[in-house]
Formats: sequence, C-alpha cells, structure tokens
Amino acid sequence: MTNIHISGLFTRLGQTLHVWRDRARQRRELTRWTDRDLHDVGLSWSDIIREVEKPFWRP
Repeated sequence: MTNIHISGLFTRLGQTLHVWRDRARQRRELTRWTDRDLHDVGLSWSDIIREVEKPFWRP
C-alpha cells in the first residue's frame, strides 16, 4: 500500500515539474514576440512584462 502512495507522489511531482518547466518556457517565448504578434492577440508589452515577472510556480 505504501508503494502505491509513493508512486502517486512521484507521479504528481513529475507532473508539477513538467507544468513549471513548460510555464517558464512559455513566458520566455513571450519576450520574443513582435509588436504585431501582440496586437494580433490583444496584448500589450505591459501585459507581457507582468506575465514574465511572475515566478514559474505561479499560474
């Protein structure tokens, strides 16, 4: 029974690390967008700065 709980813990930990890594990558990618890209999706540079300054663990 203990092994099942530990396995589930490692699974959740792996999923969380994946989400954090993906979130950090997406935020870095936002800094490479052009003004036209931002205009197309309705974002401003202040929106991007606010998003990029968030720690990777915060959604």
